[in-house]
Amino acid sequence: MNLDDLESGIQELASLAPEERIAAINRLMAAIGAIHPNSDPVSSVRWVPAEMVEANDYNPNAVMPPEMRLLYLSIKEDGYTQPIVVFWDEDRKRYIVVDGFHRNRIGKEYRDIRERTHGHLPVVIIQKSLAERMASTVRHNRARGKHAVLGMVDLVVHLVKEGLSDGEIGKQLGMDADEVWRLKQTAGIPDLFKHRSYSRSWILAPEESREEEA
Repeated sequence: MNLDDLESGIQELASLAPEERIAAINRLMAAIGAIHPNSDPVSSVRWVPAEMVEANDYNPNAVMPPEMRLLYLSIKEDGYTQPIVVFWDEDRKRYIVVDGFHRNRIGKEYRDIRERTHGHLPVVIIQKSLAERMASTVRHNRARGKHAVLGMVDLVVHLVKEGLSDGEIGKQLGMDADEVWRLKQTAGIPDLFKHRSYSRSWILAPEESREEEA
């Protein structure tokens, strides 16, 4: 099949009802993503039913009401220009948000947006472990200059419990060792420090040691 035939076949999809058309386009996008020379997730954007997209429980980002209103206006006037980054949870049969929680909210909470998108949200899918997804969420937030300190504390606690070392946490979250250490201190949980070795804060000089022995 040449490109002209392919284009002609795609145009025939215009006669389908919106739900069928979206499903067909998603199949095409999946096929395109599979052969795309770039393996980046954005090479295959899909539109999925909004009720199948759920928030994660660890995002340390927070958006104030004025910014939410601005985000709504942006999506209303410009449309979705960035997809929501999600992970497919096979057990729950749901897409879990990695980045784009507030874009997800706008698509669900505003009737005009929901009607325009036929109740769907644009997503790109990544398949990573929980620790990798947490780190990805923070990288997205920090790249925009937005992350909440208390949320970061909880995230570091999660990553420690996932078995990551301080060095691995720092590398994944773009932090130096002192930042990771301070967040662990803020958490105030002794178990977070159980594998850390400490140096002696002071050592007796030979003379002092002999005086004590006497």
